[in-house]
Amino acid sequence: MARRVKILSCSSSRFLAEKIANSYGQPLAKCELQKFSDGEFQVSVNETVRGCDVFIVQSTIPPSDNLMELLLLIDAVKRASARRIIAVVPYFGWARQDRKDQPRVAIGAKLVANLLETAGIDRVMTMDFHADQIQGFFEVPVDHLFASTLFAPYLQTKDLSNLVIAAPDAGGSKRANAYSKFLDVDLALCYKQRKKANVIENMTIIGDVEGKDVVIIDDMIDTAGTLTKSAQLFIDNGAKSVSACCTHPILSGPAHERIEKSVLKELVVTNTIQLKKQNSKIKVLEIADLFSDVMKQHINYKSISKHFVFAN
Repeated sequence: MARRVKILSCSSSRFLAEKIANSYGQPLAKCELQKFSDGEFQVSVNETVRGCDVFIVQSTIPPSDNLMELLLLIDAVKRASARRIIAVVPYFGWARQDRKDQPRVAIGAKLVANLLETAGIDRVMTMDFHADQIQGFFEVPVDHLFASTLFAPYLQTKDLSNLVIAAPDAGGSKRANAYSKFLDVDLALCYKQRKKANVIENMTIIGDVEGKDVVIIDDMIDTAGTLTKSAQLFIDNGAKSVSACCTHPILSGPAHERIEKSVLKELVVTNTIQLKKQNSKIKVLEIADLFSDVMKQHINYKSISKHFVFAN
């Protein structure tokens, strides 16, 4: 007998869940969110999920209500006797808190992993963790997909003879190096020192970018401060042009304004997070087909190795 599948969506990722469900070939299951006057909310599933494999789509972007809504919906389908529960979290929020890098701070990524498991998940599907080791924070299987599946083919349409791949900081050097090896192009690094989060003290370029088309690779873009300053620094060091590929377009605060005013030629992102407003320099690559195919492979117990162009 064919296994029954239900695809549910929380509020912040409904735009993406509808595309994933359409690509998968079935409608979203019906669920509802009710809010109380004090801000508390309650979720409910309006059709049976008994014995089903349930995929719940939600990127855990701020505010924290989005994470709480995901947890409540997981609990709801668990109590409704779902066979298995798979959290599809294209953007895994709180991932920047992946270690104790100063006294008396929380490891937020581990806490969120614990919360998801306690709520009742059997598996996680996500894309481009901020740090690969977050996979080890879970005691359930993690399908960690890479945006390189989309970015690499896109970059191959460019003139590779003049291309240089760049990392915006030392932490992104491994990811950028994987791209440079796959495309067989040179690598550059922008070394930065911070005073505190989102505040950069100084930056230095390592590598030759004279007369080159530079593409900066990163897993996320938040306020766009690092990216736009890096881009300007590459231009100041003789780069012909600067573009960027960033998986998760958080784009908070002055990000859009900074991008518009920057020397960036193009910013390529995925739709793990819905853009709050349009920007002439931003190109969005669709991830729905990728996630729906991985979901099908999972249901049919098939390998997903074909989706890894290379390991970031």
